[in-house]
Amino acid sequence: MIEFKNVTKGYEKNASDALKDVSLFIDKGEFVFLVGRSGAGKSTFIKLLLREIEATKGSIYINNYNVANLSKKEIPYLRRKMGIVFQDFRLLENKSVYENVAYAMEIIGKPEKQIQKRVPLALDMVGLSHRINHYPHELSGGEQQRVVIARAIINNPTILICDEPTGNLDPETSYEIICILEEINRRGTTVVVVTHDREIVDKMKKRVITLEDGMLTVDDATGRYGYEV
Repeated sequence: MIEFKNVTKGYEKNASDALKDVSLFIDKGEFVFLVGRSGAGKSTFIKLLLREIEATKGSIYINNYNVANLSKKEIPYLRRKMGIVFQDFRLLENKSVYENVAYAMEIIGKPEKQIQKRVPLALDMVGLSHRINHYPHELSGGEQQRVVIARAIINNPTILICDEPTGNLDPETSYEIICILEEINRRGTTVVVVTHDREIVDKMKKRVITLEDGMLTVDDATGRYGYEV
């Protein structure tokens, strides 16, 4: 599903590499937390997955495709198989909840009838059916993040990547969001959550991959948080 083989990423000649000889495998249907201090390499990891940047050395495979071999035209098709959830929501303020979620289907040319069927289902899954006609400014932070998740899953991605999805939320709301992600995972989607939230990681007991100074230092299936704050 996701495989890094001896991946190194350097940005400048004399600078320390952002990732250093990282090898890992995330299987289909796994739920994985990626943790590490600021500057550990987490953002680089995500950018490599999305093919926003290319590895300096090593190989990255997603769904058995070597991403380095993809042409520029093929990269959007790779990204369509992945849903992305960001910390800062990135909702369209002039569009309703329905329209924000529908937009993810519209931009890839899905028919209107299919959009009308799937958007309510996605919003129901994240517990937001009652807010379907509201606008982002009328929602709480937790509700906005639920819209982002619905938008991320509307095209049935095989992989869901969440970059600090609870970073701006209180502990109770954070746990609710993680439980939604867990339910999405139960339905077969591979979920990778980048987070600093140790409380959530400890509570969920999922696999934890830890990066330190660009190196993979801990890969623990029992949910052990891999570094001391």
